[in-house]
Amino acid sequence: MLALALVVPQGASAEASAMPEAPNCPIYPSNDVWHSSIQNLPVHPQSATWIANMGGSSRLLHPDFGGPYGYQLQVTTNATPTTRLQFDYADESDDVPYPFTASTPIEPASDAHAFMLNRDTCVLYELFAASWNGGRPTAGSGAVFDLKRHDLRPAGWTSADAAGLPIWPGVLRYDEVASGVVDHAIRFTAQRTDRSFVWPARHQAGAARDASLPPMGARFRLRSDFNFAGYSAQTRVVLTAMQRYGLILADNGSNWFFQGQVDSRWSDQLISELKRIPAGAFDAIDASSLMIDPNSGIARGASGVALESGWHSRWLTQSDYLVMSPGQVADFWIKFTNTGTETWNRGIWGRQANLGLNGDDKTPYRLGMAANWLGRPHRHDHGARGRPRRGRGVPVQSAGADDARDVPAEPPPGDRRHGLDGRPGSVLADRRAVA
Repeated sequence: MLALALVVPQGASAEASAMPEAPNCPIYPSNDVWHSSIQNLPVHPQSATWIANMGGSSRLLHPDFGGPYGYQLQVTTNATPTTRLQFDYADESDDVPYPFTASTPIEPASDAHAFMLNRDTCVLYELFAASWNGGRPTAGSGAVFDLKRHDLRPAGWTSADAAGLPIWPGVLRYDEVASGVVDHAIRFTAQRTDRSFVWPARHQAGAARDASLPPMGARFRLRSDFNFAGYSAQTRVVLTAMQRYGLILADNGSNWFFQGQVDSRWSDQLISELKRIPAGAFDAIDASSLMIDPNSGIARGASGVALESGWHSRWLTQSDYLVMSPGQVADFWIKFTNTGTETWNRGIWGRQANLGLNGDDKTPYRLGMAANWLGRPHRHDHGARGRPRRGRGVPVQSAGADDARDVPAEPPPGDRRHGLDGRPGSVLADRRAVA
């Protein structure tokens, strides 16, 4: 089911991908390139060639996680002891104290990655080839990322991966898959890459200077006609993310291996279904139009950036998908941000969210469906510190729980605009569906 445009729950975080262990820390703001929709971007001219040189179209994707396997993050605080490390690539590493301790998990594989997030400062620390070394810690390289900012590494610098990108923002996490929404691109590897990189990547480790090989930072999108039939609900969440946000080539490794966190709750069904997806179901896309500043991860078309003509909102996140039975009343929400110049008009498919049934044919189902505004939504204007200042409310219909069934399935005249007036902002509202 879908709600009507620009909806977010009262009191919910406006940040993207925050984890339960660090709820105040975005995994980059929602207008960062990691969260950019690539659904409407053009196919890259080298798409077929790159895929052919990455194992071919019949090569199957490989989820490089499950059970005890994957990447593990240590959540730290300002009270966690810090230490300096000796780096092999010191000229491209951030020489600062790291919250790296004897108890920090280190990836048991050859790359020996270590990941630490300070939940008080929202700073992410990542290490490659990390070793505690009896209290004299060393690493191949180290990189630090402020997850509230869009800063990229200096051009030409590596990080804990070959692309010079942060690793953790592209890692699949169980909590987000279980919630029904993955709102970011997914990191993956290829065996042979070109000696070049494209934004937002900052570094290359290519096998040859060969344009028939993909560069670091190349983005791949699952085709819109890929058939989801036969896949479980959690697998569909991942497939949807692959269509909306795609995969970002971030390191050298086995072809089409993509990364997730260590979590015992990953199901064997999910892992086995993800292994059925062929590389031929993807296209490489040209994401250059998203770039505003080559030294920043802020992306065009996101909240607060240049508005997109003809489109007035971008999906950000939502509550769990509803599975309802007749007569049930359920609360749900969807969060949109204004990215365009047009107000909402009913009936333009693809340009607004309609209350409807998420069926295979995507046809809106209106008969017998009702939606209810509860309370008064407010437009938010964000100041320099990112805290919303509540302004004039948008008048909407309000009704109680007992009369939800009498609310029309479509909003009444005059109720079709919810802050979508060409200015950045959002509207807070609770929604109610009645089956």
